[in-house]
Amino acid sequence: MTSIFARRGAVADTTAEPAPVPAAQAADLLVGPGLIPLGAGHAPVAPTSTSDAGYDVDVLAALVLKTAYSMTKFTAAEIAKRMCLSSALVSVLLDQHRRDKLVEILGEAGQFDFRYVMTGLGHERAQRAFDVSGYVGPAPVSVERYAEVLQWQVDHFPPVSADAVRAAVRDLVLPDDVIEVAGLACASARSLFVFGPAGTGKTTVGHLLHGALAGDLWIPHCIGIGNSIVRIYDPQLHETRQTPETPDPALRVDRRWACIRRPFLVAGGELTLDALELSYSTAHRYYEAPLHLKANGGIFLLDDLGYQRAAPLDLLSRWIFPLERRVDYLTLSTGQKLTVPFLLMLILSTNLEPEKVMNAAFLRRMGYRLHLDHPEPEAYRTIFTRYAEARGATVPPGMIEALFARYEAEQRPLRSCEPRDLIERARDICGYQGRGFELTMDVVDRAWRGYFGSRLATEE
Repeated sequence: MTSIFARRGAVADTTAEPAPVPAAQAADLLVGPGLIPLGAGHAPVAPTSTSDAGYDVDVLAALVLKTAYSMTKFTAAEIAKRMCLSSALVSVLLDQHRRDKLVEILGEAGQFDFRYVMTGLGHERAQRAFDVSGYVGPAPVSVERYAEVLQWQVDHFPPVSADAVRAAVRDLVLPDDVIEVAGLACASARSLFVFGPAGTGKTTVGHLLHGALAGDLWIPHCIGIGNSIVRIYDPQLHETRQTPETPDPALRVDRRWACIRRPFLVAGGELTLDALELSYSTAHRYYEAPLHLKANGGIFLLDDLGYQRAAPLDLLSRWIFPLERRVDYLTLSTGQKLTVPFLLMLILSTNLEPEKVMNAAFLRRMGYRLHLDHPEPEAYRTIFTRYAEARGATVPPGMIEALFARYEAEQRPLRSCEPRDLIERARDICGYQGRGFELTMDVVDRAWRGYFGSRLATEE
C-alpha cells in the first residue's frame, strides 16, 4: 500500500479531469457569486477544494462514509458521482479516511484512481453517522450560499413584459384591465389576490402567468446547517433543464445544483399549516422543504383559499412576515431557527368573498388584487366559438343565442368555464354514439342536461 502512494505521489483526480483553473483566474470569469458564464446564462462553478465547497468538512467526510457504506468496493470516482463533487475533492477526503484506518486501498483503478474497501472501524463510524443523519446523496450547500445565489438570480431574471403576459394568457378572453393587473403583479413579483365567482378562470390565470416568466433557475439538491440537511430539489415538482458543457473544460459546473425551469407549485384544499414548515423524516433523519421554499424563484399558487382544514387567517398569518421581509424562519427539530429566502410570487385564489378569507391587515399586504366576474355575453360567445374551432367543430347559426335563452330561463349566470365543459361533453356524446364530433342542437341539449341536470340554478 505504501509503495502505491510512493509511486503515485499525492492523491490525484480520479477521472483524468483537467487541472482546475487557478482561483485568481477563475475569479476573473465569475459573473455572479460563484457563477460562471454558460451558454446564454450562467452556472455555479464546482469547488476545487474542501474549503471551496463551503460546508463543514466533517459533514462531507461523514457523507463519504455513508455513501460507501452499502458498496463492497468503490473508487473515488464512484463516490464523487453520487455526491456530485469532483473526484479530486473526494480523493482528499478518502485519503484522510485511509490515514484514520476507516478505508483501505485494494489496488489501482485506472491511471489516477484506487479501489477502496471500508474497514470494520469505517463501518462503525458510518453507522454512527447514520444515527445523526440518514441523508445520502448530493453534498449539501450552505444556507448562506443558497440565499446569495438565489438573490443574484432573481435580480438578473429577464424582465416580464406586457407582450409576454399577453402571449401567456392569449387562450383566455379577458378584459384589458384584468390582463394589466395580472401583468403588473407578475412583472413586480408581488403577491396577487384573485377572487370572484366560481368558473371565471381564476385558477387558469394563475397557471398561465407562469408562461410569462423567462429564464432558468439553479437550485441546490439540498441545503443544510451542520448535520441538518433539507432537501430542496424535487424531481416530481421541478422541471429539469439540460445545460451545455462549459467552454473551458477546466471550469466545471457544480453538480450539487440542478438547473430547472422557474418553478410553479400549486396547493389547494389539502394544504395544512404543517405543510408550510420543515417536514422531518424520523426514518431517514433529514428534512423535506415546504412547498413555498421549493417555489423560490417562481410562483406558488394557493388555490381555493378558504376550503383548507386550517382557518384562512391562520394560513395567511403564516406569510405576513415573509411577504414583508422576503425571508422566512423555519424551525429544526432541535429548536434551532433556519433563515431562508422567500423570493417568489404568491398567488391566492378564492371564490369566497374577500372579507370571509382575510382581514384588512392582510389585504393591505397583498401586492395586487384582481376580481374576475362572470363574462359578458360577447365574451362568452368568443370563448365558445374559439374552443369549438380548436376542437375542430363549427358553431351552427343561432346555437349560442339558444344557449343564452336557456341560461336566462334557468336563471343561471354565464361562466367562462362552461363553453369548454359543454363542448367536451358534446364530444363525449358523439364518441359514445360512434360518430364524428359535430355540434348540433340535439347534441348540445344532451350535453346541457348531462352537465347541469334538469333543476334550475336557484334550486341547486
